[in-house]
Amino acid sequence: MPDGYLMVAIFGMVGAAFAAAALLVARALRPSAPNPGKLATYECGPEPMVEAWHQFPARYYIFALLFVLFDVEAVFLFPWALAYRRLGLLGVVEAVIFIAILALGLAYAWRKDALKWE
Repeated sequence: MPDGYLMVAIFGMVGAAFAAAALLVARALRPSAPNPGKLATYECGPEPMVEAWHQFPARYYIFALLFVLFDVEAVFLFPWALAYRRLGLLGVVEAVIFIAILALGLAYAWRKDALKWE
């Protein structure tokens, strides 16, 4: 085994041992006195009215995914905006294609009413 990989393996084992030791020390030192009051679901003081596990409409997840998608768009466009002079015409064309694909996705989501928060 080359020396470089041996050092990486040793570093990985030391890191895993450190994480395991930290978890074991935390478990040994923490206070533990479970009772029904501590294990109950907490909703701002009153007793829960409904089951805590219920399904959300898929529209909420789609809305969240669209939010992440357009955050990622901003992450990709920021470096392009900083270097657009060096990229030239090819960089502008690529950015326009990228934005056009995202605009098509936004138009599709808009048409399917995925952006309505009901």
